[in-house]
Amino acid sequence: MKAAVVVANEDVKYMEVEEPSAGPGEVKVKVKMSGICGSDIPRVLHNGVHFYPIVLGHEFSGDVVEVGEGVTKTKVGDRVSGAPLVPCMKCEDCQKGNYSLCKNYTFIGSRVQGSNADYVVIPEANAVVFDASIPYEQGAMFEPSTVALHGVTCNDYQGGEYVAVLGGGTIGMFTMQWAKIFGSKKVVVFDISDERLELAKRLGADAVINTSKENYMEEALALTEGKGYGYVFETAGQPATMHIAFEIAGNKSYVCFIGTPHVDLSFTPQMWENMNRKEFKLTGSWMSYSAPFPGKEWELTAHYFKTGQLKFDPGFIYKKIPMSQAHEAFQMFKTPGLVQGKILLYNE
Repeated sequence: MKAAVVVANEDVKYMEVEEPSAGPGEVKVKVKMSGICGSDIPRVLHNGVHFYPIVLGHEFSGDVVEVGEGVTKTKVGDRVSGAPLVPCMKCEDCQKGNYSLCKNYTFIGSRVQGSNADYVVIPEANAVVFDASIPYEQGAMFEPSTVALHGVTCNDYQGGEYVAVLGGGTIGMFTMQWAKIFGSKKVVVFDISDERLELAKRLGADAVINTSKENYMEEALALTEGKGYGYVFETAGQPATMHIAFEIAGNKSYVCFIGTPHVDLSFTPQMWENMNRKEFKLTGSWMSYSAPFPGKEWELTAHYFKTGQLKFDPGFIYKKIPMSQAHEAFQMFKTPGLVQGKILLYNE
């Protein structure tokens, strides 16, 4: 088969590799769409892979074309998305259903060969069947949706409160939608891009705030009648948005950092006092899994994609690029600000 293989730093070659077969308990998927995740960029551009050569890709959709011995729930012809984490299922964290916290895991498209290829083989448990009415482009968006929902559950979310979503990227858009599905009073999306804020409004945000404007904080608090937000979700991983989270949180509120920062983060004593004086609860969120594996995050994404309540918008996608041009696709990320949205690699 053909695959986009990372053979060295900044070197992705579209080449012939051995085609895999489905072993016991596994399914073979003919890949239709494979998204480039933010975590893939340092892997390719900054020597961040575990080994060379490797086929990346862990946000994907396609059709089951072969099932291995012992497979009972998935059949040839099923349209599936792939949950990329393969937990050990034996450690204490796995035994408690905290699969995201497993330290003995492997990961499709990072530690084993992934979906930037004609075919990928995955355990049956990792194949999430979705309705044939859902396009493959949307099917490749399961993982960002599940990451968002996992953050919502980690933050002990309940409806009826003002909700702030800091960051209008793909995960932010899904976080906003999950907050609405589960009954928020008002959801407000914060970003510096008017284009992303327009997308947020199309997808159902009750209000949007451009944080590059001078009086944005006044505007943000006015929307809550001065109380602050009962739930705050930081999804951008930027120091600026992490600082804003401490400011807009209300008394006894819940703050969750879903985004991953890539630079040092510091708070002044006055900023930190926001947390002490408001007595808000701060938590993190990692990946997107719960028991029974892969979890309600994946099951509910399939359900709400099918009903249409969890919306997909063409604005999520920056470009669709043939798998044969994967090298050129990764090079785009070297130009700051060029890629606005998801790049999907597709097999021709």
